[in-house]
Amino acid sequence: MRAFDTTITTNGNVIASSTSPFAVSIEAGCNGVEATLVLVAAILAFPAPWPHRLRGIVVGVVAVQVLNVLRVISLFYLGRYDRDVFEWAHLYVWQALIMLDVLIVWVVWVRLVPGNPAASPPLAAA
Repeated sequence: MRAFDTTITTNGNVIASSTSPFAVSIEAGCNGVEATLVLVAAILAFPAPWPHRLRGIVVGVVAVQVLNVLRVISLFYLGRYDRDVFEWAHLYVWQALIMLDVLIVWVVWVRLVPGNPAASPPLAAA
């Protein structure tokens, strides 16, 4: 964030700005770990070859964490300019988007499972 905004300061898990009294604290539950665990559990529960599972876990964890970083950045700036919008986005929008990300990553991963009939393109109707 500092590359684009030189007013950003950090102290442990707190992100703040030298020009605003608003700050965010990244606490347990806000770090994407729960969503990552849901994705890992879904991948491990699905019958697939272990190399494919491991690739899915690595790519999935990266996808969830990248989206979570974007979540934290957007929430910081939303809170800096409009506290009500911050609360709404934090409690409703981003919670749903993170879990939607998990679902999309899992569905794409399932479609790519070797030998999965769902991975084959559907037959055209004659």
